[in-house]
Amino acid sequence: MTESMTPEDEIATLIKRSREAQKQIENYTQDQVNELITAMVYAVAKDDRAEEIAQFTVDETQLGNYDGKFLKIHRKTRATLMDIIDDRSVGIIEEDTERNLIKIAKPVGVIGALSPSTNPEATPVIKAIAAVKGRNSIIIAPHPRAKLTNKKICDYMRDALERCGAPADLVIAIEIPSLDSTNELMRQCDRVLATGGGAMVHAAYSSGTPALGVGVGNACITVDRTADLNEAAEKIRISKTLDLAASCSADNAVIVEEEIYDEFISKLESEGGYVVSAAEKKQLQDTIWQDDHLNTAIVAQPAEKIAGMAGIALPKDRLFFIVPEEGTGKDFPFSGEKLSVVMALYKVKSLEEAIATTNSIQSYQGQGHSCGIYSNNDENIMQFAQSTKTSRVMVNQPQAASNSGNLWNGMRQTFSLGCGSWGGNSVNHNITWRDLINETWVSKPLKETKVIPSDEDLFGKVMSKFN
Repeated sequence: MTESMTPEDEIATLIKRSREAQKQIENYTQDQVNELITAMVYAVAKDDRAEEIAQFTVDETQLGNYDGKFLKIHRKTRATLMDIIDDRSVGIIEEDTERNLIKIAKPVGVIGALSPSTNPEATPVIKAIAAVKGRNSIIIAPHPRAKLTNKKICDYMRDALERCGAPADLVIAIEIPSLDSTNELMRQCDRVLATGGGAMVHAAYSSGTPALGVGVGNACITVDRTADLNEAAEKIRISKTLDLAASCSADNAVIVEEEIYDEFISKLESEGGYVVSAAEKKQLQDTIWQDDHLNTAIVAQPAEKIAGMAGIALPKDRLFFIVPEEGTGKDFPFSGEKLSVVMALYKVKSLEEAIATTNSIQSYQGQGHSCGIYSNNDENIMQFAQSTKTSRVMVNQPQAASNSGNLWNGMRQTFSLGCGSWGGNSVNHNITWRDLINETWVSKPLKETKVIPSDEDLFGKVMSKFN
């Protein structure tokens, strides 16, 4: 691109290239499509490449840690490929014999995707293979803090596509991202797949292009009296510290029944938790929030760095902060999303109070996203699920590693989590390739035409209310 080009012209040029590439695979067979996405994942997930990308991502973004990045690029991409490889995405993808309907998959065209700075290593791959699985092309707009990581990953996928005889321009990275270019991409593409901050998701919905967005995270975890406390503490630590809490699915608040509260604090401490004092809580609060906004300098940073910024003498073996809290809402900022290895802890008298606390926390931030429960009582689990305003309830699982799909559960693999109307989203499921296609419904006559029943059978007892 030349310096004289406007964002509108720059994106129009990329869209033209992308659309021409997409046309070349519009009639690919299922086997051809599957070969492409398999090659795209292998190009970034093979051992040496994953190691390189993980370290490069940490070096560029200064967010998270090598182990978390490697896990996502090496394992999450493999799991996502495994999750979709056998899905039928070409031709007839569904037949409903009862209604005599046939559904045919057709590509959308050019997908405009946003990639955040917190998960820039696997997000481009997962979104790209979802797009290509539906015979689409994709243009990825990265967060400026991760633009080099995004280009590196896209270049590897482009090389993989060419090795399979497909056009490299099925995947295009915006190399010099800006707010104007990202907004222009969302206006000119055929469908927007937005993952990022609330402002960008709102912009996606306001772009005039059909958009799929995600909501604000703020995962709340309940531990009831029937839970295996050792298991719960270990999995909460895994979730809270994975990639230094770069994920919006990290456990932000843990709600514990008072009968097991003291014992569970000890379990969390044995997993590397550090319970802050009242004075340290104030120091931590003043560090994490500045002018009523989250301080980006603490996002996805090690506990010792945050402690140093806050003036807290943290023992060397401590991995995350535990902040006892009582209230929720703006006056109690620890009830909100923190994107850091800092966890609020609440004591409640009953499951009902745990549910009320969860809903109160998430009505402030995170409604519709995710919550979880550690319990061995199915009635409690279902009561919790029925009563919380959330799209995902993870049961006895580390939240951050589970709600976007993992090998130990049946959730669809993604990094795009719809939050429904609760979170201001159009969908509330895990977004996959199926959201990036058009479907043609073929309707044939039923073998027997349906007959409207008599008024007595159709309206039943309500008829008496009108006499």
